[in-house]
Amino acid sequence: MASTLNNCPAPAKLNLFLHVTGRRPDGYHLLQTVFQLLDHGDALHFERRDDGVIRRTTPIAGVPEESDLIVRAAQLLKSAVQDGAHLGAEIAIDKRLPMGGGLGGGSSDAATTLIALNHLWQTGLDRAELMDLGLKLGADVPFFIFGNNAFAEGVGEALQQVTTPDCWYVVIEPGVFVPTAAIFSDSDLTRNTKPVRITDFSKANTCFGKNDLQVVATKLFPPIAEAIEWLRQYGDARMTGSGACVFCPFEHEHQADAVLAAMRETGRTDWKAWKAKAIERHPLSHLLMS
Repeated sequence: MASTLNNCPAPAKLNLFLHVTGRRPDGYHLLQTVFQLLDHGDALHFERRDDGVIRRTTPIAGVPEESDLIVRAAQLLKSAVQDGAHLGAEIAIDKRLPMGGGLGGGSSDAATTLIALNHLWQTGLDRAELMDLGLKLGADVPFFIFGNNAFAEGVGEALQQVTTPDCWYVVIEPGVFVPTAAIFSDSDLTRNTKPVRITDFSKANTCFGKNDLQVVATKLFPPIAEAIEWLRQYGDARMTGSGACVFCPFEHEHQADAVLAAMRETGRTDWKAWKAKAIERHPLSHLLMS
């Protein structure tokens, strides 16, 4: 029986579009979006313990261990298992995705933790059961466990597999942290975009729709607007999630490389830019039972 799992990917996601179509009585916003997985993200390392102790061994500035989604995911899985008091783990992370970036970093880390520890602890939960657990941690967590690019509705938990373009993306981190609550609570947020169908996206692909949160985020955080304006020289640039990161699709890798070279020539040190390939499936899907 394996006692370690190393270099477990926690991939980033992009929202290829994001529409706010309404609001539930409990205050949660109703959304429609397409989630796109990328071959870029964090990496987690797990070592099983048999004394019930769960530890994050990597310090993360501003994120106490007890409130980290990684630790909370491990504790949640442990509590869902009968006779699981002895289950423990040491978890290290190579953190590459920015916090407050709209790339789903924390949610992806939590999903990878659930997938990896379910395998390492041999707890036997299937994909649907892990998705249900993940929803308790955040609306984006079930998507990463779902494991495929998806058309999402509700608060983001109602998922249908969708085919997305095989392309490259340039992503710019504009150097600001965006608190999601500030975007969703703003009076300027559009909350009545007309619902669309999955077939509408399938016909249009990357240039479909818009991000309803972008207007608010660019108003509150001007560096996001600057990054979008600069990247729009090269294509259909837009913000992902509630921000702050912005992205633009390219058919070929050499096109993405040319944009990154131009970015370096600007001399801006407050922006971080990188490229990533669109992928179809989560790299840990093979560890899941359907």
